[in-house]
Amino acid sequence: MKKDFTSGNILKGLFTFSLPYMLSCFLQTFYGMADLYVTGQYNGSEAISAVSIGSQVMHMITVIIVGLAMGSTVLIGQCVGAGEKKRLSRAIGNTVILFMGISFILTAGLLLCTDSIISVIETPPEAFSQAHVYLTICFAGIPFITAYNIISCIFRGLGDSRTPLYFVFVSCILNVSLDFYLIGYLGMGAAGAAFATVISQAVSVIIAIIAIFIKKMGISLHRNDFIPHGQTMGKMIKIGIPISCQDGFVQVSFLFITMIANSRGLAVSASVGIVEKIISFLFLVPSSMLSSISSIAAQNVGAGKHDRARLTLKYGLTVVILFGLTISVAVQFAAPSALALFSDDPEVIKLGAQYFRGYVFDCIMAGIHFCFSGFFCAYGKSFLSFIQNAVSIVLVRVPGAWLASILFPATLFPMGLATALGSLLSAVICVIFYVKTDWEK
Repeated sequence: MKKDFTSGNILKGLFTFSLPYMLSCFLQTFYGMADLYVTGQYNGSEAISAVSIGSQVMHMITVIIVGLAMGSTVLIGQCVGAGEKKRLSRAIGNTVILFMGISFILTAGLLLCTDSIISVIETPPEAFSQAHVYLTICFAGIPFITAYNIISCIFRGLGDSRTPLYFVFVSCILNVSLDFYLIGYLGMGAAGAAFATVISQAVSVIIAIIAIFIKKMGISLHRNDFIPHGQTMGKMIKIGIPISCQDGFVQVSFLFITMIANSRGLAVSASVGIVEKIISFLFLVPSSMLSSISSIAAQNVGAGKHDRARLTLKYGLTVVILFGLTISVAVQFAAPSALALFSDDPEVIKLGAQYFRGYVFDCIMAGIHFCFSGFFCAYGKSFLSFIQNAVSIVLVRVPGAWLASILFPATLFPMGLATALGSLLSAVICVIFYVKTDWEK
């Protein structure tokens, strides 16, 4: 069912949209963390490292797909705000056709490059074989992962963030259950974690397709809507590619950081991998604000209500800054306890706590530029998000982590702090773009 955000209380609408989205992301992140947790309970550092590295690669691929799909979400939202039903149906149909093709091309290409990917990211030799199995299984399941995320993006473009929550809830329960069965009972290690992820995503896709047929969405799709339309696909790609490249570059930068960590030994590799998982959980609030602002503001842009779009941004910024400050203070005290949930290795806990205490400040800085990125996307100016991220990655994030690893070999705190400093530069650039642009034009 479509939901109209062009009228009514904006703050209420922001929370109404963002909370189900945040819960969906929480459940996805939770069962990703469950993979790592269950693997750690029944296996050693080799399997932990393989799952953390493999899941980071899969996360990178997923965010690239979701970033590209942002073009569809924004275009659908603008059509809803403008009340253009014919363009809306065509946008949905073309989204399905576009991403079906992308998923199969990705699957074939990645399966051919599995060993190369594992080698490039400096996977520790002890974890190489399990990482290979993990990624091979996950790469084969990319069509299911793509289908789930695209269906969810379509619903969110319609203003419905609640329905995807139901899909991921079922997927989460199934994934955690399969983790204990495949990893714990059958002793399949990293392969069990991969099979649990792919099977649960496949089931969620089936449920999503059933929901589309039985749910009254307020739209009618026809055969012609699934015929590729140049202008429609062009708009989706124009918005989606910069976001996809932006997210891809961010993930590549984290892979570089992972490579730096992997080169420093198994304990550093495992500790950085665990912290990345925890951080992905903390980033649920900033990520939900990005998606919520882009969806809600896109409807108001389509309706020509620019004041409401700007107010949506301001409310989102308030939420992420308050959240980031609270979490950053709490982690300074609770970091070792958080690491102890995933490993009983004292060295992993010590190194992970150092990295976590520096990295956590990224919750504030990244939250700010996430909100601006959502606003830029709503206006179809996603290239602004790409520019600020590319500059921060090249100038600060990657070189900063590399220099920190050389200058401070005894601690991982400066290496974690380098990421937050990169996001600080992104936030500054975003503010400049926002002030210098006439959004009503």
